[in-house]
Amino acid sequence: MKKLFLIIGAPGSGKTTDAQHIAQNNKDMIVHYSTGDLLREEVAKETELGKTIDKYTSKGNLVPLDIVVDTILSALKNAPKDVILIDGYPRSVEQMEELDKVLKSQSEVHLISVIEVVVSEETAFDRVIGRARGSDDNVEVFKNRMSVYLEPLESIQRFYNSLNILKKINGERGIEEIVSEMESYIKSKI
Repeated sequence: MKKLFLIIGAPGSGKTTDAQHIAQNNKDMIVHYSTGDLLREEVAKETELGKTIDKYTSKGNLVPLDIVVDTILSALKNAPKDVILIDGYPRSVEQMEELDKVLKSQSEVHLISVIEVVVSEETAFDRVIGRARGSDDNVEVFKNRMSVYLEPLESIQRFYNSLNILKKINGERGIEEIVSEMESYIKSKI
């Protein structure tokens, strides 16, 4: 059975970088997927699906539920390792509920934990505007992405807390400290 860890956090919280480091340190057993990267790959292919995704991501809006869930499920199904880290999901109550429904309907993948990388809005802003990875890293889009992230956060936290699988990690520290804590936690659960 594959073990799934979801990593959530504000734009610029470092969730993707943290997960990349952990997967790199444990190549033999952990694979990492970033929801954002999976969607950006599709946009880069310039397929019809990619063009549809771009209409949403270029404005900082959520990609439609069915597209995101299909993308995640495809990554889970094709994962070459038994421990899977997916960052940037869920970003809405609907995404959370849909994944929960799908996971309950099968036995190949088990959600072990949801790890929230916690940073202040100020830190998130400084990191996103400082990195400027693409056209979606500007002040207007950041503010929208932050709002989209914060709006469902309390409901998402409450849901995963009720399942006793939410773990919060302080993302305001240096990357080595954050990765070390997250990696130790993940290893303690597998």
